[in-house]
Amino acid sequence: MKKILLIEDEVSIAELQRDYLEINSFSVVMEHNGEAGLKEALQGQYDLIILDIMLPGMNGFEICKQIRAVHNIPILFVSAKKEDIDKIRGLGLGADDYITKPFSPSELVARVKAHLSRYERLASNQQTNNIISIHGISIDTSARKVFVNGEDIAFTTKEFDLLVFFFRHPNQVLSKEQLYERNWGYESAADVSTVTVHIRKLREKIERDPAQPKFLETVWGAGYRLNV
Repeated sequence: MKKILLIEDEVSIAELQRDYLEINSFSVVMEHNGEAGLKEALQGQYDLIILDIMLPGMNGFEICKQIRAVHNIPILFVSAKKEDIDKIRGLGLGADDYITKPFSPSELVARVKAHLSRYERLASNQQTNNIISIHGISIDTSARKVFVNGEDIAFTTKEFDLLVFFFRHPNQVLSKEQLYERNWGYESAADVSTVTVHIRKLREKIERDPAQPKFLETVWGAGYRLNV
């Protein structure tokens, strides 16, 4: 049985979400405070986390950031905040999806199932000791680790998946639409603008001078290309 952590301060909403998830054979633990939710997320063993943004004690953005530093599991934001900047910020911090309130509990269950299935496919597709190396950057797709000039650098789930996609398509121009469809999919609440956010973060981690990228190049009007 998959185990889900639900961090939501509105008790009635949390209980409704829990009930629908449990009907669909998920085990659910609820926390209603940001600090308590972060502590449980870091200490517990969960398959997926559903996270509100506006929480007492600590906001969801900070919680997501700290979870992503140590755990590689799906994180779904749910929030009444509808502004695009909040969605881009949340996805840029490593969340896998952003669902705007109000939404139907059945939609939440569908998205939970979709993201769990995607993570399971990614895990099953990893080959033991599958190492890809370009320009002093080595990716261990089995351990989901990235080494830049020998240094172990932390990448969020989406950053890692995006980097691997580039490494498997070197010297090819990949459009924002291609990158979005491959790494986020149609069930995501993100849009193609989040690709730009993630490209910037990749450059900060792999380029000597992110402002003048040599490896991950912008092809104006077409997309991006990893030069080898």
